[in-house]
Amino acid sequence: MEAANLHNPTQTNHYDYIITGAGCAGLSLLMRLMEDSFFSEKRILIIDASPKQSNDRTWCFWEAGAGLFEPIVKHSWQQVQFASNDFSGLLQLHPYQYKMIEGIDFYQMVLNKAATFSNIQFLQETVLKIVDGASNITVTTDSGDVKANFVFNSIPAFASNKTVPGKKGQYHLLQHFKGWVIETVEPVFDPSIATLMDFQVDQSAGTTFMYVMPTSSTRALVEYTLFTEALLPEKAYGKALRDYISEKLKIRQYQITHEEFGIIPMTNQSFSLQEGRLVQMGGAGGQIKGSSGYAFQFIQRRTTDIVAGLKKGHSYFNHKGLKQIMGEFYDTVLLNVLIKRKMNGGQIFSQIFEKNPPDSVLRFLDNESSFFEDLKIMNSVPTRIFFPAAIQELLR
Repeated sequence: MEAANLHNPTQTNHYDYIITGAGCAGLSLLMRLMEDSFFSEKRILIIDASPKQSNDRTWCFWEAGAGLFEPIVKHSWQQVQFASNDFSGLLQLHPYQYKMIEGIDFYQMVLNKAATFSNIQFLQETVLKIVDGASNITVTTDSGDVKANFVFNSIPAFASNKTVPGKKGQYHLLQHFKGWVIETVEPVFDPSIATLMDFQVDQSAGTTFMYVMPTSSTRALVEYTLFTEALLPEKAYGKALRDYISEKLKIRQYQITHEEFGIIPMTNQSFSLQEGRLVQMGGAGGQIKGSSGYAFQFIQRRTTDIVAGLKKGHSYFNHKGLKQIMGEFYDTVLLNVLIKRKMNGGQIFSQIFEKNPPDSVLRFLDNESSFFEDLKIMNSVPTRIFFPAAIQELLR
């Protein structure tokens, strides 16, 4: 974190806010705090073991209009291709755009801005312990203790999730993916069209699809993604990518310029948003959508709410609205269907996208759809499969 102010252990060890974890959630919160002059006199410390100097991930999300991180959007698409054996089509996303942000650009944007604030400091160490006390909350690292009025945490080890092994109705899938950024000799891509989901690949392991995100006529991110309970052998990811690039995309000559691998939990387990002065965000706060693995926009919503609450003098940041509660219920029903193999994910998404306007589907996936949109989308999938699953979950 060389771009920002480093923690000076000789200074007082009490802060207004400590942010543990400088990933998407931690730095999104920091960015929103820096954007508001209300917090210019607040002492803020960010703790993370990583210097955040590598391009370790890519975030893709849909958004209507320009968001806070618009200056670093690598590329955006107003139309996306959906493909499966049941339905294929070119989807117009208006008023949304599908956007891509690379990790290194995100880190540099926030850290460079933070370097101009004297009230913000960074500590590059591992968080060992977080303990709430009578008058403040303490974070322990190798260099000692620091205290704060609030700790905003996104480190999974300190998440307050309530997992009960073997509990009925508690579902866990892994979204795991390997992505290659490839560059071709000849122009082969249309940079105005992304492939959001291509299910025309082997489904024997479970719900499986490909992304293709072209940023120029000769450059694209090609990603192999699965929703399953277990990972594949390491070599299987590369083989699937090679086969897809050669057989489906018909590309023979290309160079791999970047690789990334990730595992995202997809679950309906219960997460506590706050315990005392410890406030959870990101994956630690359940902001990964259980049915899709999308997190970026849910994190933006969570950090926006936290900043608004702090400005109003709130001490509690654990409110869930009705739409969020309903969205979590829909996620549980879908996970029920997927894990019990009642219907393949490709078939489900095919019917939803075929029978509904794309913008309505995206609102549904964002937990922002109207009740009537929810009904229409629920009517898009087989009632004989989803209705019993919904009743089963309601009775729990």
